[in-house]
Amino acid sequence: FERVTVDLFKGETKSPEHLARNPDGRVPVLELDSGEMLPESNAILLHLAEGTPFLPPPGLARTRVHQWMMFEQNQVEANAAVARFLALTGRAQAAPDVFADRRDRGRTAIETVARGLSDGRRFIAGDDYTVADIALYAYVHCAGDAGIELLDHPGILSWLERVEGTPG
Repeated sequence: FERVTVDLFKGETKSPEHLARNPDGRVPVLELDSGEMLPESNAILLHLAEGTPFLPPPGLARTRVHQWMMFEQNQVEANAAVARFLALTGRAQAAPDVFADRRDRGRTAIETVARGLSDGRRFIAGDDYTVADIALYAYVHCAGDAGIELLDHPGILSWLERVEGTPG
């Protein structure tokens, strides 16, 4: 694959060229061999995982993967990731109430992940490593950057070790 960097701070995600790739003007976008564009990180993960061990066959196990990927987008990314972005870009000081709200909601999302792992399963959707783990790992492992403490959640720390220890 070839990585193409788009600088959102320079407005490149709103350029006509990028909007042709993704009408919403966000990243990432995967260009398929056919030339078609596929935006949205979890849609990309699901597409690439089709027919691999990272996505169970149709049925409840696959639905659980989808469940956690939707939770990742609606709760983890929308809150913990946004709080992290605000903290790392210095924008938290300009909007302290927004930052505090996103951080607190991010903590709640992390607590939900911890409860999801509390039944002894090895990975978030069951005993097998799936794209749901990849999706959640992206922002859970760096939640500390937003002031969300992971040390309070030993189940998450163990899960992070299992994800990081998965070959490939």
